[in-house]
Amino acid sequence: MIRNGSHAVEDEDQGEPSSSSLSPGKRKRVIRVWCDGCYDMVHYGHSNQLRQAKAMGDYLVVGVHTDEEIAKHKGPPVFTQAERYKMIRATKWVDEIVEGAPYVTTLETLDKYNCDFCMHGDDITLTVDGKDTYDEVKRMGRYRECKRTQGVSTTDLVGRMLLLTKSHHSNVDDTAYQLHTDNFGKGPKGHSPWTGVSQFLQTSQKIIQFASGKEPQPGDTIIYVAGAFDLFHIGHVDFLETVHKQAEKPYVIVGLHFDQEVNRYKGKNYPIMNIHERTLSVLACRYVSEVVIGAPYAVGKDLLDHFKVDLVCHGKTEVFPDTDGTDPYAEPKKRGIFRILDSSNNLTTDHIMQRIIENRLQFEARNQKKEAKEMAVIEALKHKEDSLKTKAALTNN
Repeated sequence: MIRNGSHAVEDEDQGEPSSSSLSPGKRKRVIRVWCDGCYDMVHYGHSNQLRQAKAMGDYLVVGVHTDEEIAKHKGPPVFTQAERYKMIRATKWVDEIVEGAPYVTTLETLDKYNCDFCMHGDDITLTVDGKDTYDEVKRMGRYRECKRTQGVSTTDLVGRMLLLTKSHHSNVDDTAYQLHTDNFGKGPKGHSPWTGVSQFLQTSQKIIQFASGKEPQPGDTIIYVAGAFDLFHIGHVDFLETVHKQAEKPYVIVGLHFDQEVNRYKGKNYPIMNIHERTLSVLACRYVSEVVIGAPYAVGKDLLDHFKVDLVCHGKTEVFPDTDGTDPYAEPKKRGIFRILDSSNNLTTDHIMQRIIENRLQFEARNQKKEAKEMAVIEALKHKEDSLKTKAALTNN
């Protein structure tokens, strides 16, 4: 649901936002939308917010906060500001980014970048002093809101990494993971509805919203890459950008391996994100044209012929043998269409895990502090609502 001031209209799951009902050509002018945030550990929840924001206008400007600002108001970010800037630039609904955007959104910022209004999710973002960062634009009627994407949060992803269980991508009940979903980041007064963990449920409609829907055109070079693409990060973005540059008219297809396959060759508690979550993360990247969900590990004749693949690429990461010990890229190598690419970025999901583990105490403290502030806001809102009800009851009597 999209809230427009005090009014609410349905989001794209039930119908297009009202501001998208007119084609750009029929509008008197271009509608510019502003979004801002930390965009740390960018996941499909962030992408879905940006998708909805773009649907409310014609041109999307995204402000990304610096490391210093995030550390001041929330705690240490997982990714550096340079990494976060690049991740948002690679999101296909984003037209422009503003580096080092102020943590508190003001009318001055909206006017500086010629934006009609600011859009954010229905979770509350607070300053270090506990104030709503969107208070000014809300009061002046230049704020729009969308429902937060259920089933994902940075809190949950961090928890999955720290627990080292496989329950987030298997059907096996695990008391440790259940304890995480019940308690991770929980404050002394209970759960905030914005930080809690809930299960993500994939739908065909959600995939359609994220997919480009474009078929390969005559003259396109069809390039195939495969992997886990877990915790979709800047290392993946740099690789896919390098892949995209291999042809004048590239059509990049990403084959995503099923969770059990990833766990076979990666081990530990990988993948951190399940196949449904990874699908949306990859589809949100501007360098990707199509995704094969549950692609076979071996890139064989049937796959190459079905998609009419011209080129198969792989990064500098290790290629694990198939279950029978054979090379999964034997067929494209035989055809002379296999290419190893160096994106000059050696960041892996393992490296991100290490960042999290090394700063575990800081991240846990950050999550608990964030939840405590959110609970205080909820208590204040409840108190205000109770006061208004009491006043109304006295007036009626």
